[in-house]
Amino acid sequence: MATVYEDALPKHHQATQGEKMVIAASSLGTVFEWYDFYLYGLLATYISAQFFSGVNETTGFIFALAAFAAGFAVRPFGALVFGRIGDLVGRKNTFLVTMGIMGLSTFAVGLLPSYASIGVAAPIILILMRLAQGLALGGEYGGAATYVAEHAPEGKRGLYTSWIQTTATFGLFAALLVVIGFRFALGEEAFAAWGWRLPFLISIVLLAVSMWIRLQLNESPVFQKMKDEGTTSKAPLTEAFGQWGNLRWVLVALLGAVAGQAVVWYAGQFYALFFLEKTLRVDGATANILIAIALALATPFFVFFGWLSDKIGRKPIILGGCALAAMLYFPLFGALTQAANPALAAAQASAPVTISAHQDECSFQFDPVGKNSFDTTSCDIAKTYLAKAGISYANAEAAAGTIAMVRVGDRTFAAPDAGKLSGEDKKAAIKTFQDELKAGLIAAGYPEKADTAKINKVAVVAILWALAMLVTMVYGPIAAMLVELFPSRIRYTSMSLPYHIGNGWFGGFLPTTAFAMVAATGNIYYGLWYPVLVAAATVVIGLIFLPETFRRNIDD
Repeated sequence: MATVYEDALPKHHQATQGEKMVIAASSLGTVFEWYDFYLYGLLATYISAQFFSGVNETTGFIFALAAFAAGFAVRPFGALVFGRIGDLVGRKNTFLVTMGIMGLSTFAVGLLPSYASIGVAAPIILILMRLAQGLALGGEYGGAATYVAEHAPEGKRGLYTSWIQTTATFGLFAALLVVIGFRFALGEEAFAAWGWRLPFLISIVLLAVSMWIRLQLNESPVFQKMKDEGTTSKAPLTEAFGQWGNLRWVLVALLGAVAGQAVVWYAGQFYALFFLEKTLRVDGATANILIAIALALATPFFVFFGWLSDKIGRKPIILGGCALAAMLYFPLFGALTQAANPALAAAQASAPVTISAHQDECSFQFDPVGKNSFDTTSCDIAKTYLAKAGISYANAEAAAGTIAMVRVGDRTFAAPDAGKLSGEDKKAAIKTFQDELKAGLIAAGYPEKADTAKINKVAVVAILWALAMLVTMVYGPIAAMLVELFPSRIRYTSMSLPYHIGNGWFGGFLPTTAFAMVAATGNIYYGLWYPVLVAAATVVIGLIFLPETFRRNIDD
């Protein structure tokens, strides 16, 4: 039965204690699930050492990232499975199940024996846990967003659901704080040895609290009304995706809103962190602290833009954020280089690096299986070293058969002709080349890592805040818009799939895709073309096909 306030209160009213409880409980549970999900990404280096130690270091890290990506890959399938259940049996019980799966899978990672203890079973079990987490998260978000929206009064759905939108950032923020806290408390050596397990293990306490709070809630009034009247869907998957009338809105939601929102979100939070650590060589602890400060400053704006979307509409805010991102990413990331590693920026300007080689001798510098050593041609040897050092370089075509030459400012270094060498002679020649090139880069002003004392921390936080503000624009109103696009009988299923294809695939694979683009071209900014083009395409498609939804009645 629906609660008294749901039946008696008018559509426009001040938030009741019951509604506040719905928002708090749904948001807290979703924060917990995002905490679990992002914890793995933050600890990928430690997980690689523990569970993929049977292979070389590079391959192990790639496998660790692949296991992280597996959680994103299965999210749309989780959306289908749990979305269908949510439309058949109810919102509340479905996201209780997803929370339980997520929490127990996370806790299990903290207890899982390492590769040294149980061999190949360790990474297999780890990947199974990640798949379970991805499936659970695929069902969680749609349930929480639908549940809150169906409790919200007319004219306040953007405001109410915006609290759900803060949860991903709060989850990342919580994971950052926990990891930073344990690293400082235990020291790097103890944290690497066993302390990395603690953030996973303490999640069982969060799981218990979140489950208890959610158990106090009633079913969504919209679903309860449909259930009482016998109008719930008997085949939500068929209705949602087998009928063009609804399927076309699924496609419009994906391509005209969610795809752009996803790449802006992942570029502004995760790729920015990756760029700071891997490309600009800022130490991990400093990078985590700087991005945590920026996220803390930006997070209230999720609620602001959700509230604003109730006044002026969802569409202009979401598409406006995508348009601004497409225009600003290159200058913002360029400014980030200047602020975080000024020595690197100065060296790139005064002594640019160019590789002259015949392109048929240059491999694609991205190895997803970790089996290629990239040492069979002089071009590969030169590019491999620069890619690992995070040095941006330009490519110049040379005649076939010539040795690759690396030009640093006004100095030139010849890469060894790997085809004429083998064994120890080859190793020695490569090492000599790398040592000489390293010395040349240092002489030209290229730093091995960012000097913490020279980081303009205020400027870095300001740039990261600007990137996060774009995230709040696109993400704050998206839940309300997705709920409003679809009829209540198939809402959970319909909104979950485009959301998780967009965020799981378009967004979740952004760091890997961008890194591959950088590795292929040598330009540290080239990977930004991926979010820029997807965001721009979303603006065009959204302007043409996406309807405004903020005045719709969602009870039908």
